[in-house]
Amino acid sequence: MQLKDIERDRYQRQMMLPGIGKEGQLKLKKAKVLIVGVGGLGSPVAAYLCAAGVGVLGLVDDDVVAESNLQRQILYNSKVVGKLKVHHAQEVLQTLNPEVEIDVFEERISAQNAEAIFQKFDVIVDATDNFRSRYLISQFCQQFNKPMVHGSIEEFSGMVSVFNYMGGPVYEDLFPEPPQNTPIDGEPKGVFGALPGIIGSLQSMEVLKILAGVGESLSGKLLTYDALAGRFNTLKMI
Repeated sequence: MQLKDIERDRYQRQMMLPGIGKEGQLKLKKAKVLIVGVGGLGSPVAAYLCAAGVGVLGLVDDDVVAESNLQRQILYNSKVVGKLKVHHAQEVLQTLNPEVEIDVFEERISAQNAEAIFQKFDVIVDATDNFRSRYLISQFCQQFNKPMVHGSIEEFSGMVSVFNYMGGPVYEDLFPEPPQNTPIDGEPKGVFGALPGIIGSLQSMEVLKILAGVGESLSGKLLTYDALAGRFNTLKMI
């Protein structure tokens, strides 16, 4: 596999970076990343991974665009309300970068479909909004030895971590069970508009670092962000 001339032009500023170069860009081109959930978190994750040149992106979601999504889910607009998210996201991402293959799965992740889908990808991004999906993703990431790049948001705060990577902790080490008084399937809560963009961007950075083999991942660590205080904290998981 080689880079096309148009790809060399597109990614030149990225390939100038120490530790990336042509070799690192080829690693991204060869990679396949699955994004589970294409909403508030999945939108920036998908956009940045597509722009960076990840070879294949898989999108899993069965939801349609709602007016209430538009305050934070930046892949969508008022003209596509009622349309399936994965199909419009595919159109937007192919326009952003025609060199990237976009595979869509018009379904909710479940025990019935996860096995067939997960095996096709190198890294799994958890951009979901409920504990049931997160535990399911973790279970299948462990089964197939796939890194799980997790992000979650609520109101004015969010967190990011990497699970099941190079012998590091798994999601259940952080949450052996859902927090008390939290429905496992989740329920609508308030979210400050720009917050998913911040957390989703951090998730995409973790994916790119893993794929390119640069830097230090958040495996074994939990990065938290308090938007109201303007403060990040990195906690070590024991």
